[in-house]
Amino acid sequence: MVSLLTFLAIGPWQIAIIVMVVLLLFGGKKIPELMRGLGSGIKEFKDASKEDDKLEEKKEQ
Repeated sequence: MVSLLTFLAIGPWQIAIIVMVVLLLFGGKKIPELMRGLGSGIKEFKDASKEDDKLEEKKEQ
């Protein structure tokens, strides 16, 4: 019997297929814009979580 973890494991072929589908859907010119947006979103999330940590430290003091 195949476990769920084995079924969800991502190998090199699956990554290649995902990359090809993304290229077909968005095209080569859109991908840098998408990655820039993703990077800025992650940065904003990290900054917000750091700000929350600082606010909690101030409340504890």
